[in-house]
Amino acid sequence: MENAARIAEGLALAAREINASHDLEATLDSIVHTAVGALPGMDHAGISVAHRNGKVETRAGTGQLVWELDALQYALREGPCAHAIDIEPVTVANKLRHDQRWPNYVPRAVRMGVRAQIGLRLYVEEKTLGGLNLYSVEADTIDPDEVHTAELFASHAALALGRARRESELSEAIGTRKVIGQAIGMVMERYEIDEDRAFQFLVRVSTTSNVKLRDIAQEIIDTANTNYARRAHVRSTAGASGLDRIR
Repeated sequence: MENAARIAEGLALAAREINASHDLEATLDSIVHTAVGALPGMDHAGISVAHRNGKVETRAGTGQLVWELDALQYALREGPCAHAIDIEPVTVANKLRHDQRWPNYVPRAVRMGVRAQIGLRLYVEEKTLGGLNLYSVEADTIDPDEVHTAELFASHAALALGRARRESELSEAIGTRKVIGQAIGMVMERYEIDEDRAFQFLVRVSTTSNVKLRDIAQEIIDTANTNYARRAHVRSTAGASGLDRIR
């Protein structure tokens, strides 16, 4: 009963963190610590994020051991963490020292003190976001009930990552619209054309140069800022020279 209450409290805290105004790192940090607190058989936890280019990086961990073990698995593409992301969503490794699935990872992890481990894929709508990685340095086996509870924490972590990704994509879209809008205004002024023609001008440059429209727009803005700064410097220098002559 006491264990069930601790699990329920940990899950409730994770849910509150996800819906609070904390940034992503604070939310994920809270989830890994509450997960370890609610899972007596697990001593360390980490959450990793999978990027679109295939790179996986740890974003929260309860100790240095997590960061080192996570990095080792993603570098080798071996171990429960990598296996969960690539192949089996819930990967349990009891008595890790005897596990033959990852010949390069297991000996090094055992030397670092790992005795059992769970890797869980984090995903929403079948889209992989990362992984929740749990390590035991005290016990050789993990209770099946703890595996189930770990899956619940993985669900909370996936919600946090999914929300953060949506917010990031929305922020990026807003930023792109702003940059393109500024560039359109500059093209309109420079060539004395209307908004539609200015936009088509940018699209044509993007197509012929095979450079993204946002990058073309940013280049126009950067060039304008550089030119403005140069002219301001010239005016400032000329003004200082004039004062020197007066003196």
